[in-house]
Amino acid sequence: MDYTAQPEEAKIIRAKKMMLWFGIISLSMMFGGLTSAYIVSSERKDWPADFHLPSAFYISTAVIILSSVTMFFAKKLVMKEKRQTGAILLGATLILGIVFIILQFNGFSEIVQQGYFFTGSDSNAKTSLIYLFVMAHIAHIVSGLIVLLVVFVNHLRGKYDKDNDLGLSLGATFWHFCDVLWIYLFLFLMFF
Repeated sequence: MDYTAQPEEAKIIRAKKMMLWFGIISLSMMFGGLTSAYIVSSERKDWPADFHLPSAFYISTAVIILSSVTMFFAKKLVMKEKRQTGAILLGATLILGIVFIILQFNGFSEIVQQGYFFTGSDSNAKTSLIYLFVMAHIAHIVSGLIVLLVVFVNHLRGKYDKDNDLGLSLGATFWHFCDVLWIYLFLFLMFF
């Protein structure tokens, strides 16, 4: 296929999708590096064996999965031009993202209550890396929430329909990536 012969709008759409995927690949590589550091560090003598993931992380995992479900159906409904229900589910996705972040900070509190600290003389490599994983992921969730807020406002303005869904599709893809990324991190921390 000759991409240079495409109309200008098609080129812009393709470029935006490619930029998103380059970003997703870069972020995946970053978290791959962090999990590799975790594996290498687990050989240290000061690696705590009795550490347990906080219950808030389990609950937040269920919340983030639910947010992917609401985003999936929101997009489907918007494409079917069921605007009101789509808006409700987009709003629910935003709320669930905020609840996820609150639960993550509750998880930090649980870790500290267990006697593990993230920095300072009482910290260890394991909890410092967990803190780094979660904070880096929260930064991406906050970015995802900003994207969702833009998508939500654009939807309320009537920007999306079955023929014009680029912003909605890109936002949904990024949100699902953030969700899958957390599930990966959670399972990694749970089993390794």
